[in-house]
Amino acid sequence: MAGDLIQIYQCFCDRTRLRILHLLAKSPLCVCHFQEILGEPQVKISKHLAYLRKRKMVVAKRDRNWMIYSIPVKRSRELETNLKCLQDCVQSDAVFNRDLAKLGKLACCEPAAVFSTRKKESAKQ
Repeated sequence: MAGDLIQIYQCFCDRTRLRILHLLAKSPLCVCHFQEILGEPQVKISKHLAYLRKRKMVVAKRDRNWMIYSIPVKRSRELETNLKCLQDCVQSDAVFNRDLAKLGKLACCEPAAVFSTRKKESAKQ
């Protein structure tokens, strides 16, 4: 357990990684989506995603030309608790709210797996 918490907090100590995790809590996304939303270069986004993936905070699967990143379905209680805390803590943060607004207006590559998942989730709400 202590190892899990250390890895979680190492991932949570960077604002870009927090923004990535916050977005992934809402929808699976590919690198180009993060580029558009966060306004960061592909290299920086990819490095952060690799860091998170190595620590099992995110998983990736291929959809044609795209790698789709998401939070693992099966996750530790510690990760689940900390992701919920992140969602609660950023409610009034302008940067995180702006990221969510941009997520709702994505207009880039649109891999089918990402947007079919988002449409199903939107229909449930």
